[in-house]
Amino acid sequence: MKQGARRPRVLVIRGGAIGDFILTLPAIRLLRDNIPNAHIEILGYKPIIELAVAASIAHSTRSLEHAAMARLFVPEAVIDAALRDYFRSFNLVVSYLFDPDGILRSNMEMIGVKTYLEASHQVTSDGGHATEQLARPLQRLAMFLDDPAPRIAVAATASGNKPLIALHPGSGSLKKNWPVENWIKLGMDLAATFPEREIALITGEAEAERGLTREVVEAWKAIPFHHWDQLPLVELASKLASCQAFVGHDSGISHLAAACGLPCLIFFGPTDPAVWAPRGAEVRVYADPSGDLAHLGFEQARAVVQQFITDRRIS
Repeated sequence: MKQGARRPRVLVIRGGAIGDFILTLPAIRLLRDNIPNAHIEILGYKPIIELAVAASIAHSTRSLEHAAMARLFVPEAVIDAALRDYFRSFNLVVSYLFDPDGILRSNMEMIGVKTYLEASHQVTSDGGHATEQLARPLQRLAMFLDDPAPRIAVAATASGNKPLIALHPGSGSLKKNWPVENWIKLGMDLAATFPEREIALITGEAEAERGLTREVVEAWKAIPFHHWDQLPLVELASKLASCQAFVGHDSGISHLAAACGLPCLIFFGPTDPAVWAPRGAEVRVYADPSGDLAHLGFEQARAVVQQFITDRRIS
């Protein structure tokens, strides 16, 4: 890059939940690696997109939930001058937003965005793994994904004197979950089997709303455990980075744990792990043949978890 040349600016617009965003990180990294010295900015849901900065993939973020942004989805809208200048400041805008009528695209053209790339947010059952599907639109820019694993490297925050096994007994969908009574038994079993380790319970809004958090905390009163409840994602990532293992379902938190480099055991029910499983060398998947985790017996799951810990010399 010539001295005094303007630094290329790239904007990625990405909504969706935690897992959706983490699965998009390899595509964002591909942009960073292929556009030398580019400033990468993410426009999306602020608590989630901060992970891209923590992962050193993006330099800055901006909230999609600002009131002025709503005008972008109105046909032939009058866009605020400051917002027009903001979008025009980017050499490339890549959008993963749902725009079936092309309203956002039309408004971007009207604003004068230099290069606008529409990238589908939809992941199909027959298109390969989600990370590959989300990066595929960048092939139009001659960018091809070689490394499909999301990675979030953050400084570990120590959370006790003993190594930790993190458990996340929830997800965004009840259909993906192993029954809570089994998680209660599993935590108590792990506390007894591995007394040299400690358990970290991870819960969020979904678990609180369903009463799962209260149920597990009440049942585990007799065992020592850490409780990480509704933590900001970057803070949770730093705590996960201090753990030795993670056990959970197909959920955004499982994707976060895998991206932080943890050995992960993920239970899959109705979703296809070939498409949705977290990527990473230390990820192990157990998919129940019935597609319904309610059919996964406790003793069978207990054996899988203990073998997972033993195989990785965590105990």
